[in-house]
Amino acid sequence: MSLDATLDALPESAPHDPANTARNRLVIAILLVSTFVVFLNETIMSVAIPHLMNDLGVTAGAAQWLTTAFLLTMAVVIPVTGFLLQRINTRPIFMIAMSIFTLGTLLCALAPGLEMLIVGRVVQATGTAIMMPLLMTTVMTLVPPEGRGKTMGNISIVMAVAPAVGPTIGGFILAHFDWRFMFYFTLPIAIGALLLGTLRIRNVSNPRYAPLDVFSVIVSALAFGGLVYGLSNLGESAEGGSVIPAWLPIVVGVAAMAVFIWRQVNLSADNKALLDLRTLKHRNYTFALITMAIAMVALLGSSILLPIYTQNVLGLDTLETGMIMLPGGLLMGLMGPIVGRLYDKVGPRPLLVPGVILVSAVMWALTMVSQYTPVWAVVAGHVTLSFGLALAFTPLFTASMGSVPMPLYSHASAILGSVQQVAGAAGIALFVAVMSLRTASGVAEGLDAVDALAGGIRSGFLCGAIISVLMVLAALLVRKPESSGPEMAGH
Repeated sequence: MSLDATLDALPESAPHDPANTARNRLVIAILLVSTFVVFLNETIMSVAIPHLMNDLGVTAGAAQWLTTAFLLTMAVVIPVTGFLLQRINTRPIFMIAMSIFTLGTLLCALAPGLEMLIVGRVVQATGTAIMMPLLMTTVMTLVPPEGRGKTMGNISIVMAVAPAVGPTIGGFILAHFDWRFMFYFTLPIAIGALLLGTLRIRNVSNPRYAPLDVFSVIVSALAFGGLVYGLSNLGESAEGGSVIPAWLPIVVGVAAMAVFIWRQVNLSADNKALLDLRTLKHRNYTFALITMAIAMVALLGSSILLPIYTQNVLGLDTLETGMIMLPGGLLMGLMGPIVGRLYDKVGPRPLLVPGVILVSAVMWALTMVSQYTPVWAVVAGHVTLSFGLALAFTPLFTASMGSVPMPLYSHASAILGSVQQVAGAAGIALFVAVMSLRTASGVAEGLDAVDALAGGIRSGFLCGAIISVLMVLAALLVRKPESSGPEMAGH
């Protein structure tokens, strides 16, 4: 069936009919509560990496897999959510996602060491991977175009406040309790969200038959896994922990990605693709996707370096590190509704372009940090970075998803999520690799450990600064969608 035929087959009654307003608000509210739990889980560990390195006796290259494996799993699973969201209704897919996430949290809490902890994070990520596209697709389906900026702004409150309080909560727990209590803290919240959704959420989607191409699933795992593992191996090779040449999995990943793209292009004609790449024919979606990918490389790559810098170079503890990151995150939450309302009035560019310029400026400033940098300067930099991201993320999400027709929402959100997570994982792997290589070089040159690490961190931030320039250029091409929904002809 062609895309035009699919459009004609849509039900005549709009999902965002005013008669369904109360139901729609309840569904979105429950999804937001669950998303808060997911985001809290993802960031509560951000200050724990140096602590776990010491407690478990592992290197930075090994500890980073607690984050990299999480992001990589989401990147592998998210493509399948395009299929799941078409085949399964809202309530059962929510119950599946939150049940898996809760099980993963329990495994992490009971983990005796790093290996089981990584397994638990992988299980958590599987549930998380379903939740993110479910939220985005549901919002785009239920909210009319003229109100999407405001709704996305409200979503950004949750997406900003959870990352803001996560490091602070994590720092407090690590200062007083064993690291496992980070998961004991999250577990009852996850169980509560699961029970609330099971009792109150309503089905709002229209499931239909969609084929699953198993070959595409396998190839996508090889593609994303090879690229991220290869980049991660660069960092471990600098620390003497490399098992295989770093270039080998990268070559496998690039080759598998080429096969995956070829396969999806061939399957799209019959509506059988795992990821329908016809979404990329909408230029505005593609430009927003590129900007988001570059932003995630710079953001997550830098975010893993900041706690290492504050704790191992400045000598701060985990709670102090969490407090440093709190003001910026709360500012992002406060800015969410404001940016959302402004988007509905002025479109993405007047918000997005200044936002990414601020992000780039902070990235360049971070290339000058040392063991003598005052803490207030780090706080000011993080607040400025958060302000720039607040201006950027809501316009990017809204403009990208609003640029494709309704039958492609599930594919568009799946592609956006996949690219976002792969880019983030690649950023983490790349920055840790650069930091490790430069630190090892500094030690070999006779520098003391702190000076060598500071030099390595500066080199990592320099990667983010260079990449951020590309983000600014891509942001200049993003426009406000001319129309939205099934009637949209394209861009």
